[in-house]
Amino acid sequence: MASLLFSTIDVTRQAFFRSSLSYAIVNLKPIVPGHVLVLPTRHVSRLADLSEPELSSLMRAVQQVGSVIERAYGADGLTVACQDGKAAGQTVPHVHFHILPRKSAGDKFSGRNNDQVYPALEQAEAGMAQPFKVDADEDRIGRSMDEMVKEATWLKGFFPEDGQ
Repeated sequence: MASLLFSTIDVTRQAFFRSSLSYAIVNLKPIVPGHVLVLPTRHVSRLADLSEPELSSLMRAVQQVGSVIERAYGADGLTVACQDGKAAGQTVPHVHFHILPRKSAGDKFSGRNNDQVYPALEQAEAGMAQPFKVDADEDRIGRSMDEMVKEATWLKGFFPEDGQ
């Protein structure tokens, strides 16, 4: 199987879902347990750069992966976010969607803190500019490759072998 690149970073071992035009990876520094990324296979910087089949595949992948993440992590909902372009906070120039499982209670962003997830996403995105350097956010310590591979392997079990 071909290697998967998130911009210039090899994320093949972190992948748990693949379709012909999209894939999903576990996150180095998740904001909440189950925080994952969904990306188009082809490296493009902006949503507008995707072809119609790529965009369709990407949105289908967001839907499929989101459904599994919600179930696997016992969530009540999802935060799905995309920073499209540098001005929007995107630091890795490869289109990607963040999927965060959310809980009505017990989620560090639940209740009055609900909207605090967005500044946390901005900080997470900024941390991706140097993906293997742990930033100053003490609550989000970078995980080892072994930890990410273990989670990716577990999540793969929720999908058919061909990713469709």
